[in-house]
Amino acid sequence: MKTRILGKSGLEVSALGYGCMGLSSAYGDATPTQDAVRLIRDAFERGVTLFDTAEAYGPFANESLLGEAVEPFRDQIVIATKFGFDIDLDTGARTGELNSRPEHIRAVVNAMLKRLRTDHIDLLYQHRVDPAVPMEDVAGAVKALIEEGKVRHFGLSEPSVASLHRAHAVHPVAVLQNEYSLWTRDVETNGALAACHELGIGFVPFSPLGAGFLTGKIDASTELAPGDFRSVSPRFSTEARAANMALVDLLKDIAAPKGATPAQIALAWLMAQRPWIVPIPGTTKLHRLEENLGAAEVDLSADDLATIDIAAAAIPIQGERLPEAVLAQTGR
Repeated sequence: MKTRILGKSGLEVSALGYGCMGLSSAYGDATPTQDAVRLIRDAFERGVTLFDTAEAYGPFANESLLGEAVEPFRDQIVIATKFGFDIDLDTGARTGELNSRPEHIRAVVNAMLKRLRTDHIDLLYQHRVDPAVPMEDVAGAVKALIEEGKVRHFGLSEPSVASLHRAHAVHPVAVLQNEYSLWTRDVETNGALAACHELGIGFVPFSPLGAGFLTGKIDASTELAPGDFRSVSPRFSTEARAANMALVDLLKDIAAPKGATPAQIALAWLMAQRPWIVPIPGTTKLHRLEENLGAAEVDLSADDLATIDIAAAAIPIQGERLPEAVLAQTGR
């Protein structure tokens, strides 16, 4: 597996990481623990060194799962996790609110270390910006944890560019994690990618395959389980899926002569945008994991990239990427 360095942080990871969320939450029933542990270890055996989780995934179950899976090779990989939601540390009960008070961050990290079976977190993100807590206080709390050795690097997920600058002024932000794919390209126009370039911050796109849509395995007739977040996502309405298939058709057209798949083209396109971009596709299936990792070997020429950009620009994507209430917590 090729490697990349996330900005000026010096944090070197596999060119493709693994998003663990779907093993425990968001897409319906959780994957049985034994199968999930095996898949994470399969990813490591195939060269993956960046594993992404969060306290909110479960809550807590995903971190515990990852901790069990990577314990035999903990020092050879990078664990990235996230704080920021108001979750009771004893019961896992969620209020639906955010909580980035410094004392809560410290308590959360101590609990994370136990679940992850480690003495440090390589990359700690604020999951969503908490408008009730000054960013300077959040960054200061993480800085203190870094100075104590409990955390190695500081990251942010879905902040405004202003919040990113405010955090970076207190302690260098190593990585920004936002949604980015061929059907969610806000970061190209809202200043996020430009800020990463300016400040030397690495970028980790989540949902790089459009929550599975860009694989070509989902269409307007696909039935989504009640517990699947896509069942309430505007972009996954029946009408939106029918309209958005044009983007999948484009990926298929590019993939066919290369002997590749739409998913591989979507991931290769992302990696071609900047050398410090590391996508974190997730899957619950070994053959999909191997397919995704194969994207690192797909070569897209300048002509391929130009063709994709021109054709994609002519396809209006239908539906908001997330429900209104979830979007309201982004870009603060």
